[in-house]
Amino acid sequence: MVIEMKHKMHIFGASGSGTTTIAKAICDKLGYKHFDSDDYYWLPTKDPFTAERLREECLKMLESDLTSCDNWVLSGSLTGWGEIFTPLFDLVVFVYVPQDIRLKRLKKREYERYGDEILPGSKKYEDSKTFLEWAACYDAGTRNGRSFHKHEQWLSGLECKTIKVINLSLEDSINTVIRAVKGNLIQVD
Repeated sequence: MVIEMKHKMHIFGASGSGTTTIAKAICDKLGYKHFDSDDYYWLPTKDPFTAERLREECLKMLESDLTSCDNWVLSGSLTGWGEIFTPLFDLVVFVYVPQDIRLKRLKKREYERYGDEILPGSKKYEDSKTFLEWAACYDAGTRNGRSFHKHEQWLSGLECKTIKVINLSLEDSINTVIRAVKGNLIQVD
């Protein structure tokens, strides 16, 4: 008889690396609950990703959800605000995608989200431009917030199982993580 261990996974990487897409697909395949750090960090406003929640509120909300079920995947970054949840993780997945691919994805996502409002002279142009410039600094680490160096440093200090998914297709990324999850199954006779 095979008994599945509880799985509490965190999938993180640079903005545009695909962490949310990968996490949702894994949750669909495994029947796990999906949580995304942006849903806790940012207030749900008419203009998304512009107003931060109070830190205490973020932590309380996320703790409530993470302790509400046994099998979940948390996508997104906790850098600078949610590190207290690290002891909960059974598996941490670092997703890395080269800058040119990430920026292409982010530009497409920005246009899908805001349409012509991100074009020069439009309402969201400066905000979108600032966001894309921030995202472009991930590898070099020349801006506040997430950076490759910070993520590598954080990853190296974890005590749970960790894997890196580096520039793989969506399907290969999902399969790599699922193989890691299945490696955590124990055989009981």
